[in-house]
Amino acid sequence: MQGWLFRWLANMAAIIITAAIIPGFQVTPLGAIIGSVFLGIINAIIRPIILILTLPINLVTLGLFTLVINGFMLWFTAQAIKGFDITGFGWAILSALLISLFSSILSYFVRDRNEW
Repeated sequence: MQGWLFRWLANMAAIIITAAIIPGFQVTPLGAIIGSVFLGIINAIIRPIILILTLPINLVTLGLFTLVINGFMLWFTAQAIKGFDITGFGWAILSALLISLFSSILSYFVRDRNEW
């Protein structure tokens, strides 16, 4: 449970760091909290369906279309959450790439207690 909490905090930190770097991405502290929860939910529910539906184009692009899907998920979050603003779809793709990078780096340091 503590690993899950730390991953959520790491993703929230990744969103805040990315918003500080990317000029087309602005987020308030409350927007980062609510946005990270919402993004996690849509990544768990909607993203797998979209990945299956776009499997042919994803195979043709050798997986690079996943960046577009991640950008769409982030853009969708920005449309739904106040205080979580992205000015364009290009910024959404770049922001999703950085958030994934930062989250991967931060999650590398988190180990669940029941892992050996």
